[in-house]
Amino acid sequence: MYRAASGIGESFMLAGRRYRLMLTPEQVERCEEFGRICRSVWNTALEQRREYRRRGSWINYEQQAWELADAKGDHEWLKLAPAQVLQQTLMDLERACRERGTWRVNWRSQRRWSPSFRFPTGKLITTERIGKRWGRCKLPKLGWVRFRWTRALGGIVRSATVSRDGPDWFVSFLVDTGTATPEQHAKPGSEVGIDRGVVTAVATSDSVGFDREFTTAGEQRRYLRLQRKLARQQSGSANRAKTLTAMRRIKRAERNRRKDFCAQVSHRIADEYALIVLERLHIRNMTASARGTVDDTGSKVSQKSGLNRNMLGKGWHAFELALRNAARSTGSSIVKVPAAHTSQRCFACHTVDQASRESQAVYRCTTCEHTDHADVNAAKNILAAGRKEAGRLHAVTACGDLGVARSAKQEPGTSVTGDRQLALLVGVRRL
Repeated sequence: MYRAASGIGESFMLAGRRYRLMLTPEQVERCEEFGRICRSVWNTALEQRREYRRRGSWINYEQQAWELADAKGDHEWLKLAPAQVLQQTLMDLERACRERGTWRVNWRSQRRWSPSFRFPTGKLITTERIGKRWGRCKLPKLGWVRFRWTRALGGIVRSATVSRDGPDWFVSFLVDTGTATPEQHAKPGSEVGIDRGVVTAVATSDSVGFDREFTTAGEQRRYLRLQRKLARQQSGSANRAKTLTAMRRIKRAERNRRKDFCAQVSHRIADEYALIVLERLHIRNMTASARGTVDDTGSKVSQKSGLNRNMLGKGWHAFELALRNAARSTGSSIVKVPAAHTSQRCFACHTVDQASRESQAVYRCTTCEHTDHADVNAAKNILAAGRKEAGRLHAVTACGDLGVARSAKQEPGTSVTGDRQLALLVGVRRL
């Protein structure tokens, strides 16, 4: 993950580094205790904010931080957690209430919320490598903790976040890499349109597709078996907790594969293209349930539910975030265009006809008989809309001059015929 920050006369990037912790039993208990205190502070502060809103007033972070410091005199258990960790919890709540609204911020449930807390002061964090595969860091009130050294830090540590994922604990360092975003891409003038789909996760206007399976057939069968086992177990039992742990391990492996896929594909695309055009997708609205209401029931609910799972399973939003992060290190420019009719419009004659989409993969225009892979045709339309919206990016210094006419080699190829040739239009790369 990259974040751009600007100083006096310069800009630099902050990158995230995540490592798996190897805690002692005492350190695990202490981290659990820190998490419980942070959860209690979050819920209490949220209830206080809602009570103020009921009265028609507002309370901010400064006042809550002052009251938190005053409450430590009456509640000794608040002193067990580092003061900065509790202050960061209040800051996170402040930002969440401003962005989403006080009444839309969720409580932190004891069962559903995974402990997470942040140490914001990099000067109090010491890191060192103690072996080929191991490193250690010193955190306030935790002491030295070991972690699996999978990659170099590559900069100065600014903050550290300790979190739990299932039974395992992780530490994420926010690192100042000391590098700035390039003023110009290494390949100025290169451009690509990207269509995100359900069958092929990423299809480009250059007739290249990227996709992979995030779960194996064995994992799907095992997860279904665990779901049935969970339904027969008693709530709150030890066996139920073991089953939930096994289910979470399968889902974590799926998330890790999806995250790795998005990172690899985004870096490949950002390295190759100066201009990247995406659809403006409203994923939350697209994946809304079709159940309807009691008075107005929906139709084809199960089909829509399966489609929603497939759309969410491809990680469209995660890919966009990874692409933006990768673009900051290459100088690529990302443009988003409306998604309306991109899959129904013919790239050759610009005719919009739903009947031209013969199947999921085949697009054959009913007007000019232009034939192309449906995802590639949509990606080309996205790129054309991106050029128009960006004004050929004359004013964007990171992408150079894209206003010149494309050469014959850059023009889209002539129409092809035959379903066999259509299947070869997109060379889907399995990562």
